[in-house]
Amino acid sequence: MSALGELTRLKSKPGRIKAKPKDNKAAYIFLLPWLIGLAGITIGPMFMSLYLSFTDYNLLQAPVWSGFDNIVRMFEDARLLNSLKVTFTYVLVGVPLQLALALGVAILLDRGMRGLAIYRSIFYLPSLLGSSVAIAVLWKQIFGTSGLVNQFLAMIGIQGPGWISDPDTALGTLILLNVWTFGSPMIIFLAALRQVPVMYYEAASIDGASKYRQFLTITLPMISPIIFFNLILQVIGAFQSFTQAFIVSGGKGGPSDSTMFFTLYLYQQGFGRFDMGYASAIAWLLVVIVGLFTAVNFLASKYWVFYDD
Repeated sequence: MSALGELTRLKSKPGRIKAKPKDNKAAYIFLLPWLIGLAGITIGPMFMSLYLSFTDYNLLQAPVWSGFDNIVRMFEDARLLNSLKVTFTYVLVGVPLQLALALGVAILLDRGMRGLAIYRSIFYLPSLLGSSVAIAVLWKQIFGTSGLVNQFLAMIGIQGPGWISDPDTALGTLILLNVWTFGSPMIIFLAALRQVPVMYYEAASIDGASKYRQFLTITLPMISPIIFFNLILQVIGAFQSFTQAFIVSGGKGGPSDSTMFFTLYLYQQGFGRFDMGYASAIAWLLVVIVGLFTAVNFLASKYWVFYDD
């Protein structure tokens, strides 16, 4: 019997050829340090904080089980509810503005220009430093009572307010700081724009579609998965913002709690008042809120995100 006939006979009888089991020991050994870190640094503390959220714990004495007292307390805490309002404003205003600016700059850079790599690096740099202490301190100096903004306004005869010391404008300066750090989503948008087939634009031009029409009917649908990706990342990141508010307000969330971010209030409760049980409950509330926002975005994505099969 020929070799081809023997191979055909073996294939016709299932079970005769058995795949050799793979030896994954080496892979598990290399993964072991990461798995230990995941269990000891992430999963373990998460379950511990979940337990502490149902206790009265001040870091100095053993936790005392208190049931749902911390949850009831959250609904009665006016400062906590105010911190939610401040954080929601920061997220719902800052994230759309940041993504819109990032997409606009990406479209300009996508047209091609000399020194594109330099411009791309300049625009991306604030994203690397936006959550750092140095940039927060710089922002405080720019928008202080005698900061650069007011110095410029004084040159044209305008007396500027204390932007970060005025409750009406303090949160706006932090939103502006978040918008300014648009470099990371801009780079992702730029990569997405480069992947849109040119033939679509050529066909639309032949049909007489304007640039604006091409943007609405070609560009936005084709990069909608990337818009969705950036939206999820930026919303989660905005909810976790802490450094900017801490530095600008001196850790107090002022003036008049206008910059009291949810994370800053959590920090005050846990490490200022050592009320770690209540702080753990607040932290899990943040997990629930971020999870709900993410779930809503995923559910809504089926109505506006286009996947090219």
